Amino acid sequence: MMSDLPPHAEFLSFAEKLADRSRSMLLDASQRAPDVEIKQDASFVTATDKAVEVALREMIQDTYPDHGILGEEFENTNTDAEFVWVLDPIDGTAALVAGIPVYGSLIGLAWNGAPFVGVIEHPMTSDRWVGVAGSFARFNGNPIRVRSCASMATAYATCSNRDFMSASEQAKFDRVREQVQYVQYGGSCYSYGVLASGRVDLALDGGLDAFDIYAPAAVITGAGGLVTDWNGDALSFDMNGNVLAAGDKALMEKTMNVLHG
Repeated sequence: MMSDLPPHAEFLSFAEKLADRSRSMLLDASQRAPDVEIKQDASFVTATDKAVEVALREMIQDTYPDHGILGEEFENTNTDAEFVWVLDPIDGTAALVAGIPVYGSLIGLAWNGAPFVGVIEHPMTSDRWVGVAGSFARFNGNPIRVRSCASMATAYATCSNRDFMSASEQAKFDRVREQVQYVQYGGSCYSYGVLASGRVDLALDGGLDAFDIYAPAAVITGAGGLVTDWNGDALSFDMNGNVLAAGDKALMEKTMNVLHG
């Protein structure tokens, strides 16, 4: 338990209200073909991405006007504040565009720049993970813990998309892929939820931003796991894009060694 953390109950309750709003909007959007644009980084964005983030931002500004907001679709505000909400309105927009039901919303709250409270909201399966960093995590209301797996040879790993990695990151990732038992691709935020639930052991991703990982990091560390970049450094708002998460410290260390040859 991280006893030095501020009280979380009020913030977690509010984060779940944000998740309720997002769930309603995403379920409604799932009933029709999305209005799609291509962003400068060649990724997809839909009208729903923007509408959800606007709705969540308005709720935050009304309730916590002194808090900062870091989101995917709009300009960040007051990110030097003690508390900053970190929002990804739709994690897995490409899946939404294709009609593949593997997408959700990520709602995180950072405290002094570090993941603190997190919600992984996955409306298409009626699933929700919540957590407080280093303290606890729950899946659909039930307590969860990561599982032990010290051996790379028996590790079940996930990766959202190897194509998001740079050429040098792909080479490092391939070394890990050759060592682990299996790699599951394309799960978006659901993959981080199942790691926290003890269903998989390892997650490696590249090309991520803070809004992609702050909420999952709070859930995973709340369930007893670890989340860093590939160098073992803590997450930050200006992170380098690569993420390593594991349920077992020994597996984390072995994976880091393989990544760096």
